[in-house]
Amino acid sequence: MKDRRGSGILLHVSSLSSEYGIGDVGPAAFHFVDFLKTAHQRYWQFLPFNPTDPAYGNSPYSSASAFACNDLFVSPEGLVVDGWLRKEDIVVPDQSLSTKVDYAHVKQFKLQILNLAYQSFKRRGKNFAEYHKFCAEHRDWLEDYATFCVLKDLLGGRCWIEWPMEIRQRNPSLLREIQMRYAPEMERIKFFQFIFFQQWEKLREYARQQGIQLVGDIPIYVNYDSADVWANPEIFQLDGELNLPFVAGVPPDYFSETGQRWGNPLYRWDRLKDLNYAWWIQRVRHNLKLFDVIRIDHFRGFVGYWKIPAYESTAIRGHWEAGPGNDFFEYILKVFPNLNLIAEDLGIITPDVVATMEHFHFPGMKIMQFAFGGDWKMHPYLPENYPQNCVAYTGTHDNNTTRGWFEKDIGPRELENLFQYFGRELTASEIVPAMMDSLWESAAKLVIVPMQDVLNLGAEARMNTPATTHGNWEWRMSPNALTFEMAAHLGSLTEKARRI
Repeated sequence: MKDRRGSGILLHVSSLSSEYGIGDVGPAAFHFVDFLKTAHQRYWQFLPFNPTDPAYGNSPYSSASAFACNDLFVSPEGLVVDGWLRKEDIVVPDQSLSTKVDYAHVKQFKLQILNLAYQSFKRRGKNFAEYHKFCAEHRDWLEDYATFCVLKDLLGGRCWIEWPMEIRQRNPSLLREIQMRYAPEMERIKFFQFIFFQQWEKLREYARQQGIQLVGDIPIYVNYDSADVWANPEIFQLDGELNLPFVAGVPPDYFSETGQRWGNPLYRWDRLKDLNYAWWIQRVRHNLKLFDVIRIDHFRGFVGYWKIPAYESTAIRGHWEAGPGNDFFEYILKVFPNLNLIAEDLGIITPDVVATMEHFHFPGMKIMQFAFGGDWKMHPYLPENYPQNCVAYTGTHDNNTTRGWFEKDIGPRELENLFQYFGRELTASEIVPAMMDSLWESAAKLVIVPMQDVLNLGAEARMNTPATTHGNWEWRMSPNALTFEMAAHLGSLTEKARRI
């Protein structure tokens, strides 16, 4: 990624087509790698892999763990191939081919077949050595995650701050007793992670063989109600009772007039520094086992972060505080000198953030949908103004699809500027190909486009609307969406723009 021009597609695993109500790392994922290769693409970008929760709208950016992966992405076909299940064990759920993910329905189905696979594991004693090796390699987070999940279930799903005092404060002897008493339940949770990682490694190796690099996404913050905060309270800004005095978010911006009050705990960067940023080192190392390139969401939070009093209902009355800045990245790069990192630098970006990115040569993001307001000819998101060291997008998972933006969101002034830029009026069906042509020909060393734009879909295919809690993260491709003609066109565009 350092110097070569390239391009790729943003498509989360959940959005792949499958027979089981949600995309997974099975045949459709391998087929998508083949599509990328045929289309001369070199990158596949994902959203975070962490477990999702209906309490947080099934957002991949709100999870009970910064390390665990979403077991809804386990492939049923893969369980059969690996001998955990028989084909007849898998009963295809209703509405399995819907273009929207029904998370409640999917979770019920996946849990059923995962439990069958676990029973097979216990009954046959197969792969015990590999399983125990996996548990040993991931012990730093896996033991806490499994314990957290078991306790969460035992205590009626309550947030850990509402658990009995001794458990909340992690009394060592009590935790050991619980872990011994509920060893089968903990083993089952660990097994689910084990089979996902097994399946993922096969897909990653296949992608590597085909010359496709995988781009992961690390949310800067973690959930308060997570194994991470429960197990590591000393690295978060909590009061003496382990409650939240302040929460994370961003001030008012393009996406919301009242800002975004995310509600995540903030880090105690002084304490993290004293610990040589060990938790973050562990997190980056973990993600490098999964991906070739890492995108850090809300990069600016490492330089300066928006601190909101927990009692505020919006993000308006927050204030900026200094983050660890260069010190953090100098330490990270000592441990990972060849780290390929994309800095998500959208929103309010101050000169100190720019200075940090330039110092470490981290590429930022350019969103073409944002380029046509105000003095558009000088806008930094206009393709002609891109530096080489950036990653260019039509839009992100937080934007409307480009066609949806053109049909529903664009203002009159933006529309006029857009038409001036292209030198003619465009129809809804023409806007995406025109913008992709401009991005591919730009100086940006990497261009990544959401799959919805490759398919030229409208607002019905939008992945997420920030500051809303329902109807997000549900879009899926139709079974026959990928065609040879589409791959050939994308390949021709890529070859013409010298991005092969």
